[in-house]
Order: sequence, then structure tokens, then C-alpha cells
Amino acid sequence: MFEIRRYTAGQADEWNAFVAASKNGTFLFDRRYMDYHSDRFEDCSLMVYYKSELYALLPANRVADTLYSHQGLTYGGLLMTSDSKTAVVRDAFVAVNAFLRQEGIRRVRYKHMPWIYAAQLAEEDLFALHHVCQAQICSRDVSSVVMLSHRLPLSELRRRCVKKAQKAGVVIRESEDCSEFWPLLEANLKARYNARPVHSLEEITMLRSRFPQHIRLFVACKDGRVIGGTLLYICARTVKTQYISANEEGRRVGALDLLFTTLLDQCSENGMEYFDFGTSNRPDNNDLNDSLIFQKEGFGGRAVCYDTYEYSL
Repeated sequence: MFEIRRYTAGQADEWNAFVAASKNGTFLFDRRYMDYHSDRFEDCSLMVYYKSELYALLPANRVADTLYSHQGLTYGGLLMTSDSKTAVVRDAFVAVNAFLRQEGIRRVRYKHMPWIYAAQLAEEDLFALHHVCQAQICSRDVSSVVMLSHRLPLSELRRRCVKKAQKAGVVIRESEDCSEFWPLLEANLKARYNARPVHSLEEITMLRSRFPQHIRLFVACKDGRVIGGTLLYICARTVKTQYISANEEGRRVGALDLLFTTLLDQCSENGMEYFDFGTSNRPDNNDLNDSLIFQKEGFGGRAVCYDTYEYSL
């Protein structure tokens, strides 16, 4: 009753329509977003048909004999509709795994989507990962998330920094031009971490033009100069910080503290449910970056895990 097909570019409309109707898809899985870095990955996304109808999608890429759900995305996993049932999803994994074996895949690394991004309950895949695949958690990153309907009070330090920013005359506004923020972001990442943004200015400008309601930039300014900012990815009920950065002056006057208290208020007023500050794991050993998570928890963020599973075929 199952047919598994490799996604091809000619199926983009069918793919995107399913993502839009799914219970756990976000705009990151739209092909207009996914394919901006198609030159960096060997796409191996799967389309799962059940009784001749498209039943599920698995955004994925391949490296040698390993399938990843998808290395170019923050989270992933099987995309399903509200009609998906646990027993059918279980059987779908059996069919997917049989297909992957025929394709020469010997190992799967599967990112499970954090529950805050699903519009409805969507953990049917977790049962299948355990029962069918005998998968094990191979990576667990921890993100700091504010539940906007039950916000915890700011820490005393964050409150003091907000007052400092207000006294310094910091102004918060939305920006339509990423070139206002990107040089600051690039310089800060280079100086502090010897790193650079995942997206170039040209790439993020293009993606914002495609998803203007989902990708928005907010900046903190002093005397008309941008001294800090954050790029937000906005989904159905969850807002995620994709980039956060401030220059030395911005850090000194508490610009990000005023920025985030302002955004938390606005998101709450607009009916959003969760504000995700992103993960705080060290890239070298996957342990906590204590100072980073201390700041995020000062805004009332508490742990939601981003898990990756691995299993052999």
C-alpha cells in the first residue's frame, strides 16, 4: 500500500502544497526556502504515498551511505497531516527503510522536530523510531523557550540592563534592510568566534523577499546607529531567533535586553505562543555554553530539546 519516491524538482508544487497543509511543516520546508543551498547538499528527500495519495514527506540529504534529515535545516523529521495515524506511520517507516536499503543507505540520522513547531500533536514518528528502527539519541541540543502565555519574570540583571538601555536612549524598530545589520553581525561573529553567518547577505535578502511575513529583522539603535539586532523566523505559533548580535556599544548599554523585552511583549500581544531563543550548546563538545544560556534564561526561557536520532539499516 506504500510507494516511496525520491523528490524531483518537477514536484515542487505538490511538495509545497503538502507542507502548507501539514500539521508539523513550517516555511523552512517550502522548496523556495530549502533549495537556496541546493548546491551544498545532495538532496535525497522522500515522498511517501499511501493508497496512491501523498501521505508524508521526509526532507533529507545524502552523504555517502548515510541519510540525514536535512543537514541544512535547524529541525526536520517526517511531515504529516492531521489525518496521520500512529499505526500507518509505523508501517510507513518500514517501507521507507526498505526503500533506503535498496538505494544503498546503511545509516540514518534523523532530526526530530521540537514540539513547539507543530500546529497539532505530531509525535507518531517517535514511536516508529523506537519500535521499527531501534533508534538511539545521538545528539541533544538544548534551546531556551519562553512560554508567552505564562511568562516568567525577568531576572534582576536583565531588568537593570533594560533600564540602562532606556536611559541611554536606545530605540527599537523593525528594519526592511538586512544590510543595516549584517556587517555588525559578521564583524561580531568573526571577532568573538572566528565564524560567519550561515547565510550571506545576498542569501538572506533573497529569502526575506520570498517569505516577508516569516523572516523579519528588528534592530536596536542609538543616535540613529544600529548597535544590535535579531533576525526572527516566524512560524504559526512560534517565533525563533535565527541571529542575535550586538556590537561593543550595544553590549555596554544593554541594547539586546531592551530589544528582547520589547519583542516578547509584542509577540505576546500578537497571540504567539512560544519565543525560541535558540540552542546554547558548545560546538566543540556539545556541552552548555553557560554564559549564553544564562542570558537567555534571564528572559524567562526554559529548556526545550532538539534531538537527533541515529539507526542502522
